[in-house]
Amino acid sequence: MDLYEKVAPIGEGTYGIVMKCRHKESGTIVAIKMFRESEAHEEIRKTALREVRMLKQLKHENIVNLLDVFRRKGKIYLVMEHVDHTILEDLEKSKTGLSDHREHGLARRYVWQLLRAMEYLHKNNVIHRDIKPENILVSTHGIIKLCDFGFARALAGTGAHYTDYVATRWYRSPELLVGDTEYGKPVDVWAIGCIFAEILTAQPLFPAISDIDQLYRIMKCCGNLPNRYLDCFQRNPHHKNNRIPEVGKIVPLESKCPGMSKTAMDWLRLCLIYESEQRATVTQLMEHPYFTEDQWSAQYEVELQKIFENIALPPLRRKPRTDEREKAKPSESDRVKHLDSKSTLAGAAKKWYATNPLLGGKKRSADKEKEKEKLGLPKIMNGHNVLPVQGHYNLNTHAHAGY
Repeated sequence: MDLYEKVAPIGEGTYGIVMKCRHKESGTIVAIKMFRESEAHEEIRKTALREVRMLKQLKHENIVNLLDVFRRKGKIYLVMEHVDHTILEDLEKSKTGLSDHREHGLARRYVWQLLRAMEYLHKNNVIHRDIKPENILVSTHGIIKLCDFGFARALAGTGAHYTDYVATRWYRSPELLVGDTEYGKPVDVWAIGCIFAEILTAQPLFPAISDIDQLYRIMKCCGNLPNRYLDCFQRNPHHKNNRIPEVGKIVPLESKCPGMSKTAMDWLRLCLIYESEQRATVTQLMEHPYFTEDQWSAQYEVELQKIFENIALPPLRRKPRTDEREKAKPSESDRVKHLDSKSTLAGAAKKWYATNPLLGGKKRSADKEKEKEKLGLPKIMNGHNVLPVQGHYNLNTHAHAGY
C-alpha cells in the first residue's frame, strides 16, 4: 500500500473492503480490494485466489480490469480499475426504475452490456454465481462492468457437483435454493431476470428474509416446484426441519412488474423458467425481439464500439510519450562523438598501461627510467617494485595488506 494513497471507502462485503485510492506516482484513481482476514484463513484465501485467477484470465470490455495484485502482512490486495458507481445506486435514486425508452432509456443499454459480459463468460465455460446490482458497475461513459468474481468458477464435465451456497439470496435460482449441486449456466440467467425486473421497477422481484421465504415468494409468482426440485429439497440435510410452504393463490408476474411491455415481459419469463434445461441461454436472450426489433442491438453495438475506442485504461506508472522517447534518443552525430571519445580514451589507457611498471609495464629505455625517477615512480629491484612509501605491503601485488 506504500504506492497508494487512500481517498475514500467504496463499500464492503463478507470477505473484504473496497477502497478508492490514488496511485502516488501516476495519479491514477483505482479501487483496491483489501481482504478482511489473513490469507491463512482458508475460506478467505480460496476466495481471493479464485478471484485473482479469474480476473487474470478474463478480459472483456464489460468486465472490470485487474491492474495489480500484491501481498502485505499476509493479506492479498487486488488493484482494479475504478468505476464510477453501481446500478444499485441508480436504482436507489429512482422511485419507478430506469427508463426503457428505445432511444434514450438506460435499462435496455445496461442489460445488453450485462448480457455481453455473461455471454463471454459462458462461452469460456465460466459461471459467475453472484450477479446482483452491487456487482454491476457503471462508468461515467455509461459502460457496464461486471465485478466480484469471488464465487466464479470454471465448469467441469457433465455430472460435476458444485456447492449450493452461492449467490445472494434475492437472486438465487430455485435449483440453488433446494440444494441441487448439479447446476450450471442457467443459475446466472435466473439472476439476470431478477435484476432486469428490478431495473425496470426499482424494487427487488423476490425480496425474502430466508431461503424458505425465498422459495415461497418464487412459488407464489411462478407456481409449484417441479418434482425434481422437491426431491432435492427433501434430501437436503439443511432442510431437514423445513417443509415446502403452501402458497395458495398465484400472484401473476405482470402484477409485480406494472407497466412492463409485452415484449419485455416475454423476455423476463424466459429467464424465470423453473426447469434449468428449458431456461433461455444468454445468446438466446440477446437474439430476442426485445433487443433485435428495429435493429436496436445492431445500432447500439456500433455506438458501444465508438465509446470503447475512445476509452483507454490509464497506466499505473507513467510512460514517456512517443515524442519524448524520440527526443531522448541520441543523434547520429552524438553517437559518432561518443565512439570517437571511447576510442581516444581506450588508446590513452592502453598506452599508459604499457608504460606503467606498477601495472606490469616493461622497461623501454634509460630515458623512460629517468622520467619515472623524476615522477617519483618505483624502481625495479629483483623483479619486485619497491614503493617509496611507508607501511606493510605485499610486494607481489603492490597492494596494502587487507585492502
